[in-house]
Amino acid sequence: MEENKNLGLEKVQEVAEKSFFNFQKLITTYILNWKWFLLSLIICLGLAAIKLRYSTPIYQSHAKFLVKAEDNSSSRAGGNIRSMTNLGIMSNSAGLENEIEILKSRTLAADAVRDLKLYTTYTTEGRLKDVQSYRNQPITVDLDSAHLERLNVPIRMTIERKDNKYVVTGTYYVPVSDEHSAGPYSIEKTFNSLPATIGTRAGIISLNSNGGSFSNGSLLKVTINSPKNMAGSYAGRLSVSNLGKGTSILNLSITDPIAKRASDYIRQLTVCYNRQANDDKNMIALRTEEFINSRLEKISGELGTTEGALESYKKSQGMTTLGTSASMAAGNTDAFEKELADASTQLALLNELSTIMNQSGNKYQLLPADVGLSDGATASLINRYNEIALERNRMLRTSSESNPAVIPLTSQLDDLGNSIRRSMTQNRRNLEVKRNSLSSQYSKYAGRVSATPEQERILNQIGRQQDVKSGLYLMLLQKREENSISLAATADKGRLIDPPLPGGKVSPKSGSIMLVGGLLGLAIPALVFFLLQLLRYKIEGHEDVAERTKLPILADVPVADESAKTKAGIVVHENQNNQMEEIFRSMRTNLQFMLHENEKVILLTSTTSGEGKTFNAANLAVSFALLNKKVILVGLDIRKPRLAELFEINDHKSGITQILTHDHPTEELIKENILPSGVNDNLDLLMAGPIPPNPTELISRSSLEDVFKVLREKYDYVLIDTAPVGLVTDTLQIGRVADVTIYMCRADFTPKSAFDLVNQLAAEEKLPNVAIVLNGIDMSKKKYGYYYGYKSYGKYAYYGKYRRYSSYGSYGTYNNSNYGNKNDTSVKR
Repeated sequence: MEENKNLGLEKVQEVAEKSFFNFQKLITTYILNWKWFLLSLIICLGLAAIKLRYSTPIYQSHAKFLVKAEDNSSSRAGGNIRSMTNLGIMSNSAGLENEIEILKSRTLAADAVRDLKLYTTYTTEGRLKDVQSYRNQPITVDLDSAHLERLNVPIRMTIERKDNKYVVTGTYYVPVSDEHSAGPYSIEKTFNSLPATIGTRAGIISLNSNGGSFSNGSLLKVTINSPKNMAGSYAGRLSVSNLGKGTSILNLSITDPIAKRASDYIRQLTVCYNRQANDDKNMIALRTEEFINSRLEKISGELGTTEGALESYKKSQGMTTLGTSASMAAGNTDAFEKELADASTQLALLNELSTIMNQSGNKYQLLPADVGLSDGATASLINRYNEIALERNRMLRTSSESNPAVIPLTSQLDDLGNSIRRSMTQNRRNLEVKRNSLSSQYSKYAGRVSATPEQERILNQIGRQQDVKSGLYLMLLQKREENSISLAATADKGRLIDPPLPGGKVSPKSGSIMLVGGLLGLAIPALVFFLLQLLRYKIEGHEDVAERTKLPILADVPVADESAKTKAGIVVHENQNNQMEEIFRSMRTNLQFMLHENEKVILLTSTTSGEGKTFNAANLAVSFALLNKKVILVGLDIRKPRLAELFEINDHKSGITQILTHDHPTEELIKENILPSGVNDNLDLLMAGPIPPNPTELISRSSLEDVFKVLREKYDYVLIDTAPVGLVTDTLQIGRVADVTIYMCRADFTPKSAFDLVNQLAAEEKLPNVAIVLNGIDMSKKKYGYYYGYKSYGKYAYYGKYRRYSSYGSYGTYNNSNYGNKNDTSVKR
């Protein structure tokens, strides 16, 4: 016994693991619901077509751009300019990766946006969407450059042509900082003609006619943004790639809603790139020029100072050149030395003559004559003196001094002596002055001759400074000319191999959009049905039951049409071969195969109420009765009896609860509580009777076995309608008197988890010989297409449409509030 239970539990676990997902059922669901797929496909393809019709097309423009390699040997005019690296000139990197990043930079993009004025966008109204304009807008709008760069929130304007006037409205913000702005402020202006300007706190907005048509009623939307903000959009859409490792050719491409604007942007971007590269090179040259000019100015000053020092020194030293000055000084020294000697000799002669004249013995004597006196007057006086003295001396030889002839001579000699003395004194004074002057000049030139080595040294020092500064000055002048040549001969760093070509439309791609629309049209319903199957926690059909249990399935009962029902909801009728009759015949036959000899008690239960126990018990009982067998239907759902209401019997006193209260019920007592069904003469009813206060204890009494012992003797088949086994334990107590258990489940009602309970009950043999009946299948739903076989034989297809059974038997939950309410008029079976 224990081994059988373990084997049953293993089968239950195997079924649970196997029944997680059923792809075959999913494919069947897809096929049966092909109309939903078709409808979804039509809708999605229609939406894709609408998207293609009204979405803004995106075009791509591309161009090949050659980046020239930097050649240091020829990048400057002349070979000597290579030495300018010593002055701070550096060459740009020729790395292609660096150039790619430069081309993709926001700074370069901002320059291109400024040049093309792409920071202003123009939009005209269309029927269903707005259309951007480029170069063909009727009015051009701009903002002064100073305020344009500070703009951090776009200025939005609308220009409307109304009554031949231009009505301008819009809003703007005033930049406070890079991140914050004040506003909004409104613009409301009307102009009779253009051009016109609008003064705002965010800058001066200018409006100019572009020559396009702008008739009354036309509307133009204008947005002015900062070039820096617009640069991000263009830089982000620009793609730069290298065509090959062995080349320096780049492929530039950009996408834009306007093909011409994309081509213009690439062209202008290369212009800005070359301009920026040239600016970098020219900046070096300009910085070099500034440096050279500043050095020239400084060196020119220093050179002037050196030349001034040389001039001052020469002036102070009284020289022109060192050699000439030295020669002149030597010659002057000799000349002045001679003159000084002559002057000294004359002084000596004068002094000697004075001495001679002043001696007392030499009075009226002859004076030395022709001794070399340079003074002619003195010499002349001396000669005259000597002549008179000779005359006097000749006369004295013959006469005395008192001789009247001698006295005049003596007097003349006295006068001439005085004159000679005065002349000699004056001459001596002059010679002393001359000698002093000659001595000074001699000393000067003699000093110059002795100072020549020092002057030569000083002149050499000044000369060296002058030579260095003169050489540097000349070199800088040459460098300035070379730099000017280089500045004038700057070549572009890159060039477009071919002009930008507008490419085809890259977005939206018609084929891709339609393909996606088609895939979505198929995927959406597929996903919906997949999720529905994945998320459904209730059984739907035969395969769901078969996947979750190994127990035999006796029959699949469809929803019965209300028009086919008679008293007690009976749909099985004598001498009819409709679908419902055939289904219950099949159920009856399968039960007969399950029942062994002397087995005739059939118990019907379910997990919860509303799964059709009573309905199926009544119709199965009628089906057995049509075999001319004595059949009794026992209502052992004594907590919530329904047989009386179902069969429209007003007797609520008779029933099995009256019998079970006796310890040993007699056959007569049992017969007294059995009532005819009123549906078939072979079918009797043993209803539940009054609701007892202790249903479980009552059913557990041994009198239950006594009752069924009598029923087995009197009837061919005994059917028991019991309470749901998932809610109460009454049915497990009743199972001891049954031979076969029919476990009812209902499509779209019974949870899939309920089969864990029925499998466990069967494995643990708490209910005898369990079989499954699937109730409530709605044949109108496509998901039950595998039941179409019912229509392929005989005339079953012409039976009424069983659609309303879904409302049958919704007992709800067992609770004390509605349990056993005899006045409840709702039919729940």
